[in-house]
Amino acid sequence: MMILKFFTTKIGRLRIIGFLEGISLIILIFIAVPMKYGYNDETLTKLMGPIHGALFLLFLLNTFSASIEQKWKAKTTVKLIASCFIPFGTFYVDYKFLKNIVEK
Repeated sequence: MMILKFFTTKIGRLRIIGFLEGISLIILIFIAVPMKYGYNDETLTKLMGPIHGALFLLFLLNTFSASIEQKWKAKTTVKLIASCFIPFGTFYVDYKFLKNIVEK
């Protein structure tokens, strides 16, 4: 039943999307880009680029949606958005902030 809350609440969905977005950013930065420039193999960047882009947009939309629902301060929303630009940032925000939120 615990897993079900991730799919039925805005914060839960935001946490899932944040996890997937964080993984895609790590793959892109630490695997795909070195393969592209080190080995002239663009296969993974062509695959992961659009996937990461879609997850990034989903993360932004869900962050704004949760922000409105939870009535977060602008500073909190900006921190969450900034986290998706930093490798491992979404994991940190999930650990320090999102997992402790009680749905309103």
